Amino acid sequence: MITRKKNIVLEGNHGKPIVTDVFYTNKPNDKPIIIFCHGYKGFKDWGAWDLMAEAFANAGFVLVKFNFSHNGGTVEQPIDFPDLEAFANNTFIKELDDLETVLDWITNPDNEILSKTNAQDITLIGHSRGGGIVVIKAAEDPRVTKLITWAGVSDYKNRFPKGEAFKQWEKDGVFYVENGRTKQQMPHYFDFYSSFIDHEERLTISKAAAKIAIPYLIVHGTQDPTVHVQEAYSINAYNPNASLFLVEGADHVFGARHPCKNSDLPKDLEKIIEKSIEFARL
Repeated sequence: MITRKKNIVLEGNHGKPIVTDVFYTNKPNDKPIIIFCHGYKGFKDWGAWDLMAEAFANAGFVLVKFNFSHNGGTVEQPIDFPDLEAFANNTFIKELDDLETVLDWITNPDNEILSKTNAQDITLIGHSRGGGIVVIKAAEDPRVTKLITWAGVSDYKNRFPKGEAFKQWEKDGVFYVENGRTKQQMPHYFDFYSSFIDHEERLTISKAAAKIAIPYLIVHGTQDPTVHVQEAYSINAYNPNASLFLVEGADHVFGARHPCKNSDLPKDLEKIIEKSIEFARL
């Protein structure tokens, strides 16, 4: 039987809460921990992420997933993006700090959940933009013992607006990206870019990936229209010791959709979860 603790509120370092879920079974104890980080315009309850969490819990892990504090969700509405002002103020540094808070919380001796876990066995999984976050964190935090990216990005800098669009962003102080599903115009303040430049050394994924000495699995779909599979090859080139697992024909979300309309995992997502479970057990 799976225990699901939903919408636990952690206090972050940037004035916004980190809304967190934990999934685990009641036996046995001493379970390894997996922390899952969502991607851009993502959230912990997107699509099949609950089904994913159940699969890891049934395989004997404690699965932690959370909303980054400035992802645009709120405690009252953790799904979708009711707080676009928070979204506009998000930065990569805030996301790294949020992940630090989650790591501190799950490994805190006062956390009752810790009694069910093995805090010496922590795997980070990051999807899409979250893939870059987990690579950077794994390179700098010795508590992380294994690393997995799903459709992870290989570079942040080249995703910013360029040319005239960049000049307009700098002039106006904000640019908007349409959410294709909700049709919201989602704002980014120029501080998103300024913060990146201020911390560019730390936020360069290639440099972080090259430092990874723990077991490292790169997962990508060959038909990903959002983050091209070439980025998986690039990350593997940064760290040739990493294992590369390609899913033939898989898209960016491995067949999942939001909202999730059935109780079965999509085949491609099931495939990468099985591979990730096998890897995290090593």
